[in-house]
Order: sequence, then structure tokens, then C-alpha cells
Amino acid sequence: MPISPSSSAQAARASVARRLRDLRKAAGLTVVELADRCGWHHAKTSRIENARTAPSARDIGRWCDACGTSDQTADLVAQSLNAESMYQEWRHQVRAGLKQLQESWVEFYRETRLFRVYSPTLVPGLLQTEGYAAALLSSIGDFREIPVNDGAEAAIARVQRSRVITEPGHRFAILMEEAALHYQLGDTDAMAAQLGYLLTAGALPSVSLGIIPAATRERPMWPQEVFHVYDDTFVSVELLSAQVNITQPSEIALYLKAFDRLRRMAVYGAEARALVVKAIDALR
Repeated sequence: MPISPSSSAQAARASVARRLRDLRKAAGLTVVELADRCGWHHAKTSRIENARTAPSARDIGRWCDACGTSDQTADLVAQSLNAESMYQEWRHQVRAGLKQLQESWVEFYRETRLFRVYSPTLVPGLLQTEGYAAALLSSIGDFREIPVNDGAEAAIARVQRSRVITEPGHRFAILMEEAALHYQLGDTDAMAAQLGYLLTAGALPSVSLGIIPAATRERPMWPQEVFHVYDDTFVSVELLSAQVNITQPSEIALYLKAFDRLRRMAVYGAEARALVVKAIDALR
């Protein structure tokens, strides 16, 4: 079974819900009594306690006041905000456009020293060409029904953001499944340019590009979702509906373990280039 990062986000929400429920019980209040004190329907209390509805900072403040534990408000608000930041739905992230989303990561990329990236189906964003990125991001814009589909502009921003691979002080360990070389995005010329760029980028001294051959037998690690590990302190996992952000050390260690097993299956150097050339030849 794949690692399920969404369960981590739900667990964080459930932890906040348990603390609120415990405060209510310690105060000797029923669900209805707490709701009356807070000025909302008792069903809302149940939804919050069962982690079906995320409480706002104002909700938490009223809850703590009702229980006579106002001193715990700030801590609970911080915990709740952290839980919600773990699971960020794409529909919220792209409200200001895909270009803005690319630009929002620029400073973080510049501050990161070691990037570990695994992608099973796509050329990772750090190595994407403008044509490939435009095809991908425009497709994402169509799928998510973004009112103003700025996929082409977002592609330019993504390429500019990715110039970090040529800046000193950064290292990049990038893994791809061989299948990602054969899933065509854009027209044949755009795909050929993308594959050609992999030959160039893979030769950069700061980049370690590994490709896991499709013919790998008895894999010790099954394919995962796209994930990025930044400086051993932060992991982002890309799901269809959301991006999951992980900062829990034990969970980060799990992704590092997975990355190490995937890394050992990959081929590098001349063998990796041969797989890229094979994919280029298949376009003809």
C-alpha cells in the first residue's frame, strides 16, 4: 500500500478535536450546553469534536471561554492552524492563478540546500522546459476549471524558479520512473525538447538524476505519489486534490527511507542517458 499522507493531516485535525472535547468534558458540559454558551447549534459542536469541521480561531476562543480555559486558546489556535496547513487543497491554492503559485515558492527554493525529488509519472518541475510545463499547467488549469487559465505564464514562472539548479550552494537528488519519459505532454517537438534538456540538466555537477527502469524486477519499493523532501525538515506530497505538507520528524524519516530504497533501484550516468535517448527515439 502507498504511504498515505492525507491520514497524517486528518490525525492532526483529530488531535485538536480531542483536546476540545476533553476541555468540554472537564468543564462538565454537555454538547448542547457548550453549544448554547457558544451561540451555535449543537450539531456544530459534534462536527468539531468528530473532526468533520475545522474550527476557526474565533470558534476556539468561544469554546475555551465557555469551558473557563481561555488560557489555552492561543495554543489550540496554533495547533489547529498547523493541522490545516498540512492539507492544502489545490482549489484554494490556485485561486490567484497558477503563475502566482509558482512564484510563491521562489524564496523557499533559494533557502533550501538539499532537494530530494521523486516522480513516478512526470518530469519533475525543477527539470521541466517551458513547452512541457505549459502543456502540463494548461491541462491542470482546464481540469481544475480555473477561470483564468494562465498555464503559459505559469510555465515561464516555473522555469525561472527552476534556475536555482544553476545557483551555487544547492544540491539536487532527483528520481524518476522510466515511464515518466514516455508520457507525452505537449506536441512531439515539446516532448523532444524536454527529453533533450534532461540530458543537459542531468550532467550538471549539482544534479544527481536517477531513472528507475521499467524492467526492474522484484522492486523493494513500490511507486509512490510525487514527493519532495527539502533539507530533511519538510516534505510535500502531491495528491490529485491537495498538497500535503509534513514536518513530523518520524514521518519525514519514513519518506527518506522510501527515497533511499527508490534511489538504489535507479540507474545513473550513461545508463540513465541511454533510457532518455531510447525515449527520444520512440518519438520518431
